[in-house]
Amino acid sequence: MTDTATGRRGGAGDGTAPAAGSRAARRESTRRKLFEAAVTLIAEQGFSATTVDEIAERAGVAKGTVYYNFTSKNVLFEELLRDGIELLAASLRRAADEVTARGGTHIDAVDAMIRAGLEFIAGAPSLTQLYVAELWRTNRSWRATLRSVRGRAMAVVESVLRDAVDAGELSEEIDVPLTSSALIGMVLVAALDWQSFQPHRTVEDVHASLSRLLQGRIGGTAAPAPAAATPAPAPHISRPARRPRSPRTPGHAAPA
Repeated sequence: MTDTATGRRGGAGDGTAPAAGSRAARRESTRRKLFEAAVTLIAEQGFSATTVDEIAERAGVAKGTVYYNFTSKNVLFEELLRDGIELLAASLRRAADEVTARGGTHIDAVDAMIRAGLEFIAGAPSLTQLYVAELWRTNRSWRATLRSVRGRAMAVVESVLRDAVDAGELSEEIDVPLTSSALIGMVLVAALDWQSFQPHRTVEDVHASLSRLLQGRIGGTAAPAPAAATPAPAPHISRPARRPRSPRTPGHAAPA
């Protein structure tokens, strides 16, 4: 029979399924510790300056445990990025699905994804910092992996935007891939700025600001431009009446 929790096969009474599940849980727990240790250290001091020994010490495991789970520091970092961005994509998808299940609009679903993205980044600022930094580096061995997982997060947003277009909530003229990239970039940069320079603000406050931007610009509900004013008529300028001239008497000069 198949153990639905682990996906492994084992007998009902021979104890193999529980044992396999326990091993898988322990390994996942260890990998999670290594991810957390690595992302914190690399965010603090950079990838090149961070050693496997430091990662093992921070995670509270032996150095050999690192190599048992990952063949190298490069592979560890690559898997760290993959895991983190896939978690972000799943968070965005879940937020959108919950809104549409309640009967909300697709624009509401996009707004919910903005909120979910902010909450995810607030809980994983070091991961977000590394992800943004790696977007600018094109010579890394994990570049293909980064492109792949980025595509998964983008695909979630793109699918909701296309649904919005199909439902008539957005114009057919919008560039869906570029708009998706702009939305994700907006959330990433705004969240990092919030965490770094405006930590006193709440997630509700930051989300409200981005939500107003979404509803006013992308959703097409911006206030209409004021109508052209009717030119005012030229002012009438009154001229004083001319005083009638006194008739001249022959031989006399006109009075001064």
